[in-house]
Amino acid sequence: MVLALLLQLLPGLPPPALAAPGLCVGPVCGDEIHRSAKHHWQLRLRVGDQRGQHERLVVDCRNGVLSPLAGPVERGYAAAVARRACRLAGESG
Repeated sequence: MVLALLLQLLPGLPPPALAAPGLCVGPVCGDEIHRSAKHHWQLRLRVGDQRGQHERLVVDCRNGVLSPLAGPVERGYAAAVARRACRLAGESG
């Protein structure tokens, strides 16, 4: 944080780029979203919450089932992120 402030004060340097958090619903964000090579209706994504919990999920866009069914990230928000990713990928049931 302090380094970023110091870099902004130096003349002639462009401001540091800040990355977007990804696809977010409530306190859960998804990133690193990939379509399965074998099954086009499956998406693989990495989700994380504000507590710092991260995990990788597979969602079946035909019926919205997440795999694994339980994990450290709250499943209601994770399912909402997965549904939104499916809609954006054009795979909504």
